Amino acid sequence: MRTGLIAEKIGMTQIFTANGTQIPVTVLKVETCTVIAQRTESVDGYNAVQIGCRTVAASKVSKPLRGYFAKQELEPCKFLKEFRVDAANVLAVGEKLDATHFVADQYIDVTGVSIGKGFAGAMKRHHFGGLRATHGVSVSHRSHGSTGNRQDPGKVFKNKKMAGHMGARRVTKLNLSIHSIDSERGLLFVKGSVPGAKKSLLYVRDAIKKQSAS
Repeated sequence: MRTGLIAEKIGMTQIFTANGTQIPVTVLKVETCTVIAQRTESVDGYNAVQIGCRTVAASKVSKPLRGYFAKQELEPCKFLKEFRVDAANVLAVGEKLDATHFVADQYIDVTGVSIGKGFAGAMKRHHFGGLRATHGVSVSHRSHGSTGNRQDPGKVFKNKKMAGHMGARRVTKLNLSIHSIDSERGLLFVKGSVPGAKKSLLYVRDAIKKQSAS
């Protein structure tokens, strides 16, 4: 298991193959990531690598973080993320990683925060069919219908599908395929869609389930 990288979602576009097939892709910009710290089995009880990206001035970070980066003799980074790795893939502090960390046709997992939709009804949130358009139904066509029970058990069960806050949740999309890589501009062209809005941060790592299956 290797470390993942931090990327920014640029947006979606389409790529046409030589025979005219259209492939929808999401463009991810992988900024140069720096290894900030190591976590080893002997010291921390597990193996991991802490990655940072987007260097900022020391005045832009808190005093404890300023001391943390000074101890590592590295420039402060705006974003930090820790990735679990195998013992053989623990990288040296200060090592740089870019888009060439991945290769074309590789399977990856992408984690991000989905776009927030605010308060949504049951039809939009859970794809309910709604009530009938006639035969006595009035004013409540888009309602979710009955929510509770009779005297026994006399309550609404947990996780009942109802109206509520939709989106803005941490989502991981598995087994996405990388169509191609632009190493000069640090871009990944990923087949299909990924979670998150434009300019949101994403965590990209090697696919776990796809590799174990093969």
